[in-house]
Amino acid sequence: MGNNFELESKDYFILAQSLAEEFAQTAIERDAQGGTPKRERDRLRQSNLLKLIIPKEYGGIGANWITTFKIIREFAKVDSSLAHVFSYHQIGVVIPHIFGTTEQKQHYYQETAQHNWFWCNALNPRDKSATITTQENNFLLNGSKSFCSGSVDSDILPISAIEQTTGEVVILVIPSQRTGVKINADWDSMGQRQTDSGNINFDNVIVYPQEIIGVRYNQDSIFTTIRSCITQLNLANIYLGIAEGAFAAAKNYTQTYKKPWLTSEVKSVSQDPFILHHYGTMWVDLQGTNALINQAIELLQAAWEQEHNLTSEQRGECMIAVNTAKVAATKVGLDITNRIFEVMGARATSQKYGFDRYWRNMRTFTLHDPVDYRLREIGKWALNDEFPHTGAY
Repeated sequence: MGNNFELESKDYFILAQSLAEEFAQTAIERDAQGGTPKRERDRLRQSNLLKLIIPKEYGGIGANWITTFKIIREFAKVDSSLAHVFSYHQIGVVIPHIFGTTEQKQHYYQETAQHNWFWCNALNPRDKSATITTQENNFLLNGSKSFCSGSVDSDILPISAIEQTTGEVVILVIPSQRTGVKINADWDSMGQRQTDSGNINFDNVIVYPQEIIGVRYNQDSIFTTIRSCITQLNLANIYLGIAEGAFAAAKNYTQTYKKPWLTSEVKSVSQDPFILHHYGTMWVDLQGTNALINQAIELLQAAWEQEHNLTSEQRGECMIAVNTAKVAATKVGLDITNRIFEVMGARATSQKYGFDRYWRNMRTFTLHDPVDYRLREIGKWALNDEFPHTGAY
């Protein structure tokens, strides 16, 4: 069983590498254009990789988080926008598994596998602009959600909304094309330009009872708080992928185009002591971050397999490892995407190379949440042996 899975995981990783090479051919041009990478999203649909994390018994590939994050990181090396929307699909499709009933988990896994649905991310619990009210036997959704990554060209919207009477947070899942849903193509950030992370408006959208996920189900289960571990580790993997992609691009440019500086006293740029110092520093930083992230993935996978038997201690240890990896990936990613210009020189700033996209994407995405608060949580653990809070989202 284990050997077969390893072989299949390797096959899907090779497939992902092939797609990444394809995406790389148009990455610079598409970054300049912005908008929706429709062709590339369709290639992901055709690849079968939208079923990656779905268990085999529900018609999916049955990959674990180790393989899933490895593939996400591979996409991020060449196109972090596609890694972004692909990863949030994987995180979205497990929402009924984490928060829902057994029947809801089975239903959404099976339907996604059968219809090859592409999930977006409209959960964003910090945005409380969407409200839900009772209407006879159903519900009505009104308001809006922001930072809805992958919303354009999506099939399914997982959403958090405020129950107007009680003020409670409610999670629901509805089709993207339902009447009253308006997905706005209004994302205009300087980075992650093809993530369609704009706004969605809801005008008296009907929500059926079975689309409300896990109301008062397993509320005391630590497993319902694991999503924050997954989302933060996903960010760390994309950050590392961006940094690795920037490093590879800089290495190729340095070896191909860079000339020795006039006072360097070397005949080949490959012998320049300062350039070697920069590459050595970047390499060490990448290897350290890689190790931290892989350690966190192992702990996440172990926690995931516990499901509703997950303990607060296991979850806490996992979150500390995830936060540590996230902070390291943030610092290293921002440093490397800036440092690469030191080893490439002024000509590398030409728009035709698009090297600036690595920093723009990194800077934009690392603002997802303040890294200072991750450091505070790590500090509480390091000094007081206090685990991070168990925020569910």
